[in-house]
Amino acid sequence: MKYAFVFPGQGSQFVGMGKELAENFNSAKEVFEEVNEALEQDLYKIMIEGPESELTLTANTQPALMAVSMAVVRVLEKDFGIKLKDKASFVAGHSLGEYSAACAAGVFSLADTARLLRIRGNAMQQAVPVGVGGMAAVLGLSFKDVDALVEACNDKNHFCVAANNNSEGQVVLSGHIQAIEKAIEIASEFGAKRCLKLPVSAPFHSPLMQPAAEIMARAFMEVEANDALIPLVSNVLAEPITDKQNIIKNLITQVTGTVRWRETMDYLNANGVSDLVELGAGKVLSGMAKRSMKDVNSISVYTPQDIETLANNL
Repeated sequence: MKYAFVFPGQGSQFVGMGKELAENFNSAKEVFEEVNEALEQDLYKIMIEGPESELTLTANTQPALMAVSMAVVRVLEKDFGIKLKDKASFVAGHSLGEYSAACAAGVFSLADTARLLRIRGNAMQQAVPVGVGGMAAVLGLSFKDVDALVEACNDKNHFCVAANNNSEGQVVLSGHIQAIEKAIEIASEFGAKRCLKLPVSAPFHSPLMQPAAEIMARAFMEVEANDALIPLVSNVLAEPITDKQNIIKNLITQVTGTVRWRETMDYLNANGVSDLVELGAGKVLSGMAKRSMKDVNSISVYTPQDIETLANNL
């Protein structure tokens, strides 16, 4: 058995997340208290009560999703005596989930990870005025075939790029709203089944995020980092790294770079991973893995029952 543990990104959040964990495990409750303290805010209250509009603010969503993932990790370690470093061959996370993966691998402390994600969320939100940028999901085209569509949408004033290579036939575009709207309009001419505008307020993982990348470069100078105890498969490299400086460098690049998730899954598949375990809210990553990694057992672990079942099987 060869395990990879993966951590969800933005879009997996929901009002009420973390409540069942905190009610069943003191160790989970402690994680939420530590995150509240680090952010000097009652983020846990927003997570369990909403309103949804406040939870979906990027600056709240990012540390909140990380907190839920780390609560699951803490419960596994404290309540079931299972240390990820003893069981995992690899960790990886989708976009903000890469910070959860780094925290789980011992690169950053929980408090520092929460603060970094608060800074990242604010910086990404403020990098581009609302209404200037956007994102769209292209369904039914390969990553390679999206190039021609992108080229047709770009002019000297407006552009979009392939921001997420999620799975075969699912690529996300990001950039100026004019280029995104053109992509939605003409995608079918390039063979796409559908092209849908995403409900996000900023063009994540595009060159328009450069101001946010610069803010993150400064933020990392303020935190203590360690080499990863578990090889972390980087979003922008789609290969594993453990060196702390390399991890930080690629987390900065990731702000403007492509999330190469399909290639990350290909790497895990090619390197003998038998079980892919998504730790945290939602089932997005395990769902994608079920479609793209046919011979790999993919599960999501969030509820107390999920955690107990996983612990018994590890």
